[in-house]
Amino acid sequence: MKHYSYTILCGLLAVVPLLLASGCEEQGPYTPGDNGGNGNGEENEWVLVWSDEFDVPTADGRPDPLNWNYDLGNSGFGNQELQNYTDRVENASYVTLGDSIGCLRIAALRDWYDGIEYSSARINTAGKYEFRYGRFEARLMLPYGPGLWPAFWLLGGDYETNTWPACGEIDIMENKGYQPNIVSCALHMPGYSGGNPITTTFGYEDRRFDTDFHIFAVEWDEEKIEFSVDGVTYQSVTREDAPDGQWVFDHPFFIILNVAVGGNFGGNPTDGTYFPQYMYIDYVRVWQKPEHIDPEANRGETEFSGPIDDWNDSDSDKGLNILDRVKK
Repeated sequence: MKHYSYTILCGLLAVVPLLLASGCEEQGPYTPGDNGGNGNGEENEWVLVWSDEFDVPTADGRPDPLNWNYDLGNSGFGNQELQNYTDRVENASYVTLGDSIGCLRIAALRDWYDGIEYSSARINTAGKYEFRYGRFEARLMLPYGPGLWPAFWLLGGDYETNTWPACGEIDIMENKGYQPNIVSCALHMPGYSGGNPITTTFGYEDRRFDTDFHIFAVEWDEEKIEFSVDGVTYQSVTREDAPDGQWVFDHPFFIILNVAVGGNFGGNPTDGTYFPQYMYIDYVRVWQKPEHIDPEANRGETEFSGPIDDWNDSDSDKGLNILDRVKK
């Protein structure tokens, strides 16, 4: 998707046909291992190693600085994006939605901040929490409108010294704001970068990603990377799929959440694009298998939990219609 300064993500040239899901049951929070274990009659053992639930506001209402950094500026980020990324509470803040769901809200505004027409936020866990392998999951409600580009993704922690795409990039969820029922995933690596990632789309015939919460996840290990929406796996890429052995997904990655405005992925806003637009983040969670847990990779103060069987709380599977949003 969008890199810290190295290249352009163009249109998707290697699109696998769209998967349309219709009539699926509403999915609650996913417990790794619910899919029946590892195929050998054994239960998958996952440990929740990090999360931000966004339930308790910080003193200034902004993302917790123990967990998150900001990317700043209006460079276009290699994609001809139009927004100015800021660290203002106006662009990223804690909010409570209509049925008392605590969330982080990333706001894309048309406010001419510092002379730039659009502002938004991009936050990341670089240098704070970086993980090699695991299940990365976020429960999100997306913005809507031409020119909006929300994303949940991972970037190789060595990007500053190992120039993209050699550092690797895992796009767990991207959305073109004018397609409210379709999202995509992508992998960027040598041989598959810029406008030619390994990518697949997922869609619903009768549900939207901007009017309700949905769960976006990736499960990543030594041999494969699998993407899912609401518990439905729709793409699996294996080490053997990488060209000439250029698999670059064996080192720690960090988490990024953002809403871009404009750019090469989905085009620019039109007269019909309404601002402000919001991406709501109910939680972000990371699980790992015990053999993959590296305490040195978790630089913050969060302690490891036990198995996650009892982790899911009763509120987090509640959908929220757009009409019930409360702006605070």
